[in-house]
Amino acid sequence: MTDDRDAYLTVPDGLRLHYRDHAGDPSRPPLLCLPGLTRNVRDFADLAERYSPRFRVIAFEFRGRGRSDYDHQPQRYVPPTYIADTAALLDHLDVPEAIFVGTSLGGLVTMGMAAVAPHRIAAAILNDVGPELGSAGLERIRSYVGRPVRFPDWDAAARQLAANNASFSARYTHEDWVRMARRTCREDGAEVCMDYDMAIAAPLAGAGPAPVIDMWPLFRALSTKPLLLIRGERSDLLSAETADRMQEEAPGMRVALVEGVGHAPDLDEPEAVAAIDAFLEGF
Repeated sequence: MTDDRDAYLTVPDGLRLHYRDHAGDPSRPPLLCLPGLTRNVRDFADLAERYSPRFRVIAFEFRGRGRSDYDHQPQRYVPPTYIADTAALLDHLDVPEAIFVGTSLGGLVTMGMAAVAPHRIAAAILNDVGPELGSAGLERIRSYVGRPVRFPDWDAAARQLAANNASFSARYTHEDWVRMARRTCREDGAEVCMDYDMAIAAPLAGAGPAPVIDMWPLFRALSTKPLLLIRGERSDLLSAETADRMQEEAPGMRVALVEGVGHAPDLDEPEAVAAIDAFLEGF
């Protein structure tokens, strides 16, 4: 078992944000784990178990998720805020640079950090995300994010998660979905609900069409670092074509394909574990 602790920092706008810090070798850059849009530090429990204490593993909860404070100004639920919060965490921990592990939104934050503070990134692992996001995946996410739902028990929560992610994995049993529910939901009295602020969806549902942002310059800033891309074969957010272009833009990037899995791999699949193990051998 890892030696880990739950801790908090207060960022400049006054919110108190949660992170989980797993002890590790101080001579190596720590792994800084950044979760997806609606996710939290529990997604990285198995990864921390594998790599701590060889590495210090820090899992961060963005504002509005898990034990982090909810923001009373929903317009701040956007990547520039998350980038600033992540930099504040590194400053708080006196960590000059880290190996970023970014799932989905966490990967976008990693690319943004590469553009504004590249010296903070020793290397990066992008989990099923790139500078172009598939429209099918975005529409699927918009169809359920921010809709307050409550479940009578964990089995019902698991069934809803399976329905929301129908193409995710043929490997998943109902028991796997229950474990997923326990990572993404929380108990509230006698019911189960999602473990994030429903207002995180507000920036996604703004009036009018969303502005088109070219994220390729952000990826190019990251491409100068040691880089591993993990892609789910069935992903509806990161297409094979985008992954191929990323490889062209960053010829030194390693790529691992997790077969039979959609967005986003859990990072405990054999293909993902082997790729991460090999990538981290250099640190």
